[in-house]
Amino acid sequence: MKALIKAVGYLEGTSFLVLMGIAMPMKYIGDDPTMVSIMGSIHGILFLLYVGLLFFGVGRYWNFKALIHGFIAAVLPAGPFVFERMLHSERYQLVDIKQS
Repeated sequence: MKALIKAVGYLEGTSFLVLMGIAMPMKYIGDDPTMVSIMGSIHGILFLLYVGLLFFGVGRYWNFKALIHGFIAAVLPAGPFVFERMLHSERYQLVDIKQS
């Protein structure tokens, strides 16, 4: 699961940066909206997949705080890159009550 969320997170973050850094300037400076419609669709699908994976992982792999932080990271430029490091640092792991 960690490898999947990492891969989708990197793809989602990269698609957001391409959308904002390349496609939007092409639309408003170059008067060509084609790239925005293509990258916008790709980014939208990746965003939904990323948030869906976070929902799937909460309760099974991570605590609820991971969902909140992951969603915030998904709407910020380069947020998924930072969140991925936080996610793998074990800060969101579920606490096993039997071991306490």
